[in-house]
Amino acid sequence: MGWKKKPCAKRKTEKLQASENNMTDVNCIFCKIIAGQIPSRKVYEDDEIFAFHDINPWAPVHFLIIPKLHIASVAHATPEHEGLLGRMMLLAPKLAFQEGARPYPDGGFRLVTNTGAEGGQEVHHMHWHVMGGPRPWLRG
Repeated sequence: MGWKKKPCAKRKTEKLQASENNMTDVNCIFCKIIAGQIPSRKVYEDDEIFAFHDINPWAPVHFLIIPKLHIASVAHATPEHEGLLGRMMLLAPKLAFQEGARPYPDGGFRLVTNTGAEGGQEVHHMHWHVMGGPRPWLRG
């Protein structure tokens, strides 16, 4: 696909709109993926969470888990998001194994969340990378 990742929460005039009780950023690439405006290879979807394969995978198993609610980063999560974050955390192993990661302890997966520019965050919609499968994919 020919699109580039662009920050979606760095703008002072971020346009948020309500969509079925969720707030979305009309300029956010992940909000557009959730809305079906940009195609993705979906792994999972429910009322609050969307998961899809990474377009530039680092590992044999590599997908992202994102909330449908536009939260710029994990640093922006509040106590009201506690249940959502817990559900995302519990969903990660289930989906990792479903997508081909081998079980613990010999197998496993990596869960990565980049936060802010110095943390390597490129898309400013909170997301978790789930990566697994036989190494040599480990990059640091």
